[in-house]
Amino acid sequence: MQTRNSVTDFAFEVFFDGECPLCRREISMLRRLDTAHRLRLTDITQREFDAAELGTDHSTLMRRIHGRMPDGTWVTGVEVFRQLYAAVGFERAVRFSRWRPISIVLDFFYERFAANRLALTGRRCDDACPIQPQPKEVTS
Repeated sequence: MQTRNSVTDFAFEVFFDGECPLCRREISMLRRLDTAHRLRLTDITQREFDAAELGTDHSTLMRRIHGRMPDGTWVTGVEVFRQLYAAVGFERAVRFSRWRPISIVLDFFYERFAANRLALTGRRCDDACPIQPQPKEVTS
């Protein structure tokens, strides 16, 4: 886990599950690509990590990927990946991912992945699982 200096010493901070093999692989790749050191990569599974210091809880951070802009604004889901890849120089791919048809597909597949991430990465999830299903929103 990187140390926290000031909120503005990074272009984007991501909060990732360091016990997830897929997450570790992607973070490792981003570390290599981040030659300008614009990213803050925070492993939420480290003992010293305290979600309460950020005004949230571990379960919320485990449900879906979260990131934070330098001004403290929270970002979740696919937008986190856009911010990460823009910070390491993939602005064209990020612009493409914002195109509405592509964005809809990416959001759809990310939500399915996030809901099943532990099983898909070979990790067991039972009643004590840090990822608890969100209640469905009822709209009228």
